[in-house]
Amino acid sequence: MNMQTTSVMAPPTPKGLGEMKLPIVMMRDILLKTMFRKNVDTVSEVADAICLPGAVTQELIDISREQKLLEATGTLNANSGNEMGYQLTDAGKARALDALSQSEYFGAMPVPLDVYREQVKRQSIRNIQVTRDQLTGAMGHLVLPDSLLDHLGPAVSAGRSILMYGPPGNGKSSISNGIRDALGDNVYVPRAIEYAGQVITVYDPIVHTAIEQEADDPNSLRRRKRFDSRYVQCERPTVVTGGELTLGMLDLVYNPTARTYQAPLQLKSTGGIFIVDDLGRQQEPPQALINRWIVPLEENKDILGLQSGEKFEVPFDTLVIFSTNFHPNEIFDQAALRRIFFKIKIGGPNQEDFLKIFAMVARKRGMPLDESALVHLLKVKYPTINNVYANYQPIFLIDQMISICEFEGIPYQMSPDLIDRAWANMFVKDETIVK
Repeated sequence: MNMQTTSVMAPPTPKGLGEMKLPIVMMRDILLKTMFRKNVDTVSEVADAICLPGAVTQELIDISREQKLLEATGTLNANSGNEMGYQLTDAGKARALDALSQSEYFGAMPVPLDVYREQVKRQSIRNIQVTRDQLTGAMGHLVLPDSLLDHLGPAVSAGRSILMYGPPGNGKSSISNGIRDALGDNVYVPRAIEYAGQVITVYDPIVHTAIEQEADDPNSLRRRKRFDSRYVQCERPTVVTGGELTLGMLDLVYNPTARTYQAPLQLKSTGGIFIVDDLGRQQEPPQALINRWIVPLEENKDILGLQSGEKFEVPFDTLVIFSTNFHPNEIFDQAALRRIFFKIKIGGPNQEDFLKIFAMVARKRGMPLDESALVHLLKVKYPTINNVYANYQPIFLIDQMISICEFEGIPYQMSPDLIDRAWANMFVKDETIVK
């Protein structure tokens, strides 16, 4: 979806080892491990593998040569523009194996946590101002009352936590997805970050949608804008969790074999949205889940722990959307509710909006409207459930009637009889099953 949004400032490319703010030994070891594991031997190949500019990579190679860990092969690689080749010495191989025994991590050089913090500020979700037109455009497939957009707009623009509550089947999940679409712009996600010598991988192709980068045209005078290739340019991320969410998913994931960490879900969602759907259906009580979010929601920082037990702070720059079918007072105490900035009830449509949704779905499905069927639905069927309308019902009823028509081999149509048959599948009658 193309939205008019402000352009996020890209992370600048490091111009020398002095700008990297990583221990030299760590960078050298990642270089050696990468050359050992990936079998790359020219500066340009190594630079691509460790995601650093050629000049910075050459500095690391020169340091490794001085330490007798690398040597020039003395041959030019014809496949790489006649670049000089390099290889690990016996001492270099021994060092690479020793380093791999401490951490299997190789490839993209990590971004120091403090450097990443600066990029988070540049692309903060709280910098975004979403207009009514943007929100309406993103929610165009939904029939929503204006009063709901009045509440949603300021909530999204504030980049603060939102609790959406109300009966099931009224589009809370669809609204969450619409909010995601309204954001529209892109951010830069680090492949990995570094803290206290530990590597934490962040970029995750399952969570992050990378923006395809145009290759440079060697004949063009204008080169595409460069940015630090340790980052991946992505759409603002969205993490959606439901009943499967556990408190453990919000901690660093340690891989004991590789001796590396993977970022938890909320860190992967930095600069984007974290949706907790179906709150109240998780193993942990909702109050426990909210308690875990209290510090992040109030202080814009999260506390994570290493295997050693050391705790450290990471940025928390995420729009958290909680969605529940329960009334908030049933699942939270007042202290927890105070910490959720916006509380928005998503109720069912009134009769007028219900008919709008019904007509819209019928048109999309190619189902002609029938006045007698609609009168039967509104005057006979809905009074049996106290005229309580829900957004899912038009889609359900029309799809049921389509299935019946296809089974009977008749053109799509609606009638009081077909309404009755569709209605019978929408609710399960209370009865005792004899076992």
